[in-house]
Amino acid sequence: MTALARLFRTTAFKLSAAYFLLFSVGAVLALGGVGGRVEAVLDDQIGQNIDAEIHRLEELYGEGGLGQIFLSVQRRVRSPGGSIFLVTTYAGQNIVGNIASSPAISAEEGVLLETTYRLPGDNDRDHPALARLTYLPGGFRLLVGHDVADHRVLRQILHRGLGASLFWLALIGTLGGLLVAHRMLERVDDLSASARRIMAGRLDERLPVSGAGDELDRLAENLNAMLARIGQLMRGLSEVSDNIAHDLRTPLTRLRNRAEAATRDGATPEEQRAALGAVIEDSEDLIRIFNALLMIARAEAGQAGGAMSTVEVDEIVADIVELYEAVAEEQGARLTSSIEPGLEMSGNRELLAQALGNVVDNALKYGAAGSDGEVGVAARRNGDRLEISVADRGPGVPPEDRERALERFVRLDSSRSLPGSGLGLALAAAIARLHQGSLRLEDNAPGLRVVFSLPVTRTPVAAPGSDRT
Repeated sequence: MTALARLFRTTAFKLSAAYFLLFSVGAVLALGGVGGRVEAVLDDQIGQNIDAEIHRLEELYGEGGLGQIFLSVQRRVRSPGGSIFLVTTYAGQNIVGNIASSPAISAEEGVLLETTYRLPGDNDRDHPALARLTYLPGGFRLLVGHDVADHRVLRQILHRGLGASLFWLALIGTLGGLLVAHRMLERVDDLSASARRIMAGRLDERLPVSGAGDELDRLAENLNAMLARIGQLMRGLSEVSDNIAHDLRTPLTRLRNRAEAATRDGATPEEQRAALGAVIEDSEDLIRIFNALLMIARAEAGQAGGAMSTVEVDEIVADIVELYEAVAEEQGARLTSSIEPGLEMSGNRELLAQALGNVVDNALKYGAAGSDGEVGVAARRNGDRLEISVADRGPGVPPEDRERALERFVRLDSSRSLPGSGLGLALAAAIARLHQGSLRLEDNAPGLRVVFSLPVTRTPVAAPGSDRT
């Protein structure tokens, strides 16, 4: 397909052609209506003048007879203008007038009609006119009219103006349509080229945005946001695969060794039972890790929300505090709470409780060791957001490691000696994002402060693929 053919097939050119057609129809109707109205006004004015002349001549006939009309017509034909007069006998013999003949002399009486006439000595040329015939007493015929050659000239001027306007409109419209189509085609080609590079594997490529703010820019921005989200999910999938390959190798190897110990020759029944119990315990840990990974992946994909409904956040926080009070007492720590009543939002109660439970469990495990440990849980409204914070007095997290601490399987050096998989904060952050919120880590001076920031209201939506496994 040639470049010109591609231009003619573009939507921009087709729209330009459609606008030109509509404008042309409108111009023809408008100019045609104006021209017809002008002619009607002129014809009406001429008709009134003709009627006035006839009425005056009839009065003169009544006053002085045919001789008075002769004198009046002779006087009028000597005056400049386009009026025509002709008085004939009933048989059609000319008596007086400034024209030689006209077909209107035999027309119906009293009808204003468009006709022609010929001047004396010019029998080969017809002139246009509007005329009206009337009968005088004695069978004489009086034809009064007006030359309308200027009407035809005006009509021709209007037609030529309309034709010239349509010609230039078609030329400019075609050139403008081609220019706009060429510009649009260039931008679409740029978008297509970027899309082909993305499909070829360059996932960091983005669609170009011209900055004009038009529909193509809005489409490109939305597609770029979609590509960024897809890239984020792909990176998450890659990280999960790498983490599974590296971080689960050791527990799987330990599981295999314990299974071999239970089946080796010479093992006593007590040793076999102990080894199998350890195998079951390791298997449960692995199942919990895989369930957490699955929950994180589904939350980041927006498929773990289930049916969203209005939940009482203050009740969820109070239940979690009550649930972990016994755990805090066993560790010799204190769990305090400050909860503003009446906090509500649209969300999933089970997921919010799981996310808050993970954060409180981490705070008690890593930041509240010893008899002086204290963990404070607070929930309050801050403008159009709900903030739930969990603060401890432990070693905290350095500012440069706070973003990394929210990733999967990340365990800082200070916590490697304690049991865990490094998925608690990652799961809490994914659940916060699912609820259109965020999870941030702050300095508690000393210790760590983990803050959930969630919207006060949110339209309940049933996320796709919401069946839980």
